[in-house]
Amino acid sequence: MVQLWVRGKSRLSRAPKPLRWQAWTKPGPARHSRPDMSDPIRKKGGFGDLVGYELALWEADRAEVALTLDARHMNRSGVMHGGILTTLIDTACGYAGTYTPPDATPRRAFTLSLDVQFIGAVGVGERLVAMAERSGGGCSIFFSTCRVLGADGRLVGQGSGTFKYITKPA
Repeated sequence: MVQLWVRGKSRLSRAPKPLRWQAWTKPGPARHSRPDMSDPIRKKGGFGDLVGYELALWEADRAEVALTLDARHMNRSGVMHGGILTTLIDTACGYAGTYTPPDATPRRAFTLSLDVQFIGAVGVGERLVAMAERSGGGCSIFFSTCRVLGADGRLVGQGSGTFKYITKPA
């Protein structure tokens, strides 16, 4: 259970969860809205393959990126390196704003700013799911928010980002 605390008039009290996350707090099984089960513009052998994350859900304004941690994802203290959490948040937020149906021209974007909060430590063998949602934007820039949960539903980190669509073909 996620516990957030806010300062009240006379004491600390438990804050309610944001409404848009209440129905979407636990990662689901791997699923896709694309029949080919892949990102058509992801380069094989690139950074995504190096880290080992997978796109678990990709639909309009929403994405889930999953990763099972192993020894290469740990820092020298034996817990997940902060760069892994940052990568999951950045990737999921970017995917949330760039979904296109299979028959449409794929969209690309790059990160303008990223804000990450590190909340919990996790170790080898833990399965993480970064669940992102496009929260706004227009025709050239979009905004996304993300929560990263462990297999038990525990909040590990969260973040938000601002992204710019790439208008020129790659």
